[in-house]
Amino acid sequence: MAREQMPIEKQLKGTGGSLAQRSLDIEGFSNGIRLTGREWIAVGLFTVALFLGAPFLWTKNEAFTRESDYRMPYDLSNDYWLYQRYARLAADHYDTLLFGDSVVWGQYVTRQQTLSHYLNERAGKVRFANLGLDGAHPAALAGLLQHYARAVTNKKVILQCNPLWLTSSKYDLRDEEEFAFNHPGLVPQFWPSVPCYKAEISPRIGILVEQRLQFSSWTNHLQQAYFDRIDIPSWTMEHPYDLPLRQFKHGLPPSDNMLRHEAISWTARGMQKQDFPWVDLETSFQWRFFRRAVEILEGRGNRVFVIVGPFNEHAMQEKSHDTYQQIKNGIAAWLQAKNIAHTVPPPLASELYADASHPLADGYRMLAEEIFQRLP
Repeated sequence: MAREQMPIEKQLKGTGGSLAQRSLDIEGFSNGIRLTGREWIAVGLFTVALFLGAPFLWTKNEAFTRESDYRMPYDLSNDYWLYQRYARLAADHYDTLLFGDSVVWGQYVTRQQTLSHYLNERAGKVRFANLGLDGAHPAALAGLLQHYARAVTNKKVILQCNPLWLTSSKYDLRDEEEFAFNHPGLVPQFWPSVPCYKAEISPRIGILVEQRLQFSSWTNHLQQAYFDRIDIPSWTMEHPYDLPLRQFKHGLPPSDNMLRHEAISWTARGMQKQDFPWVDLETSFQWRFFRRAVEILEGRGNRVFVIVGPFNEHAMQEKSHDTYQQIKNGIAAWLQAKNIAHTVPPPLASELYADASHPLADGYRMLAEEIFQRLP
């Protein structure tokens, strides 16, 4: 015969109370820590102080050495908090700042062979700072200037216009097919729409927050500079026996002085002449944002000088070369109409190009001479 189940009320008899009382006791223990109104206010004030104060205090304690010919470390190209800090420092100490993509940064040269280095050499003193960022196409450059170079006001600025970003609809970011381009954290997240950018809503909102809150960009800086460019929880999973605080003992990496690629000419590299499918200048997405970059800089009182190129015209087939001349003339015409000081330097000798747009060291030296003579 089955054993009769004792009702729960009887089971609780002699244990100190009814089912309801026991339930209340359990709830009481599970919520043992309760904050008063004043304590909640204190927690709120502490949180606000942390959000506002942590990035400021970190800046005071994290050593940033202003080295000769400094350029952003290649591996920290997505560390926009560090870039912002460097832009502020450069604006305080240098006469003229150079902005652009990897051509300004110096993809095939050391930092002592960059355009800014040879301009300083030509000037006979340190006047020029390299604020180039690898992969900073015009749409990214406009975002970089808008959100992370606010300290650059009332300065002399050299801005590079690289026609490379107009060589195809893919580079122009107009293709509907998803494309993993550089610096999605700098392009517009919602409007104007970037056709090949297919990120979900949540990361887009996160990027908007990072662009506007120092605390958010600072936490990204910690991930980029100290935790192998991944979030801290993921880092601890990959390094279960390492103490995270020890990572900060390393300090910031020094200025990048590595030669990223072999310094040989484009022909020695085996490149062939290209038939670039150039986009139309008037409808170009990247050209629109280059003009936006100029507008941002001038709106902050800066005196802008634009370099168009130097593109490797030797690496083009005849038809592509003819189209490029029209585009180059169109860029120069717009700059002239807007009374923006600029130069369209003649192409360098073929052997002074490493690829379609990057000069080698001697090419930078010659370009610096051309630019220095034309600076207002």
